[in-house]
Amino acid sequence: MMNENLYPDPLNKLIKTIARLPGIGKRTAERLALSLHEWQEEDLKFFGEQLIGLKANVKSCSICGNFSDSDKCKICTDSQRDQTIICVVENAAQIAIIEKSGSYQGLYHVLGGRLSPMNNIGPENLNLSNFKERCLKASELILATSPDFEGEATASFLSQELSDYNLEITRIAQGIPVGADLSFADSASMAMAINSRRTL
Repeated sequence: MMNENLYPDPLNKLIKTIARLPGIGKRTAERLALSLHEWQEEDLKFFGEQLIGLKANVKSCSICGNFSDSDKCKICTDSQRDQTIICVVENAAQIAIIEKSGSYQGLYHVLGGRLSPMNNIGPENLNLSNFKERCLKASELILATSPDFEGEATASFLSQELSDYNLEITRIAQGIPVGADLSFADSASMAMAINSRRTL
């Protein structure tokens, strides 16, 4: 455990802040903070400006909810993508994982979460405002929610909501372990899951 008496308060505060990042322990946070202290002033200033502008400069795509620096993301405006397939994910970060797998060339829809009654997260808390309208123009919907209880419940809910649509509804299959968080899947497993998807 880090001895806070070793460093002045500003450095301790930076270490604690960095340690809040996922996958970063106190030892790693300490090394990163000390490394940042060695940076040139102009580099630190540039880094700080990037952090300050992160929320303002990275928005949600008005169509799918993906990360974007304009109203529509690069995927939604790409005419080369298959416009008839929509892959539903829980959060925008999961799109990058699927894209890295190289197994999918369709569109996306970001839910912004998943159903979780225990946490009072219902359908009204998900990004579903234009979802059904988008599904009317699609021929296949891939439900790529995480294969844990909440992810399965979300996939089941969406499948039932769209049961009357002229739409093939599929679910990602083998390759992603049961109970896993999709955010930590590797690209090879994601490619297998996309290619082996099953009809619901």
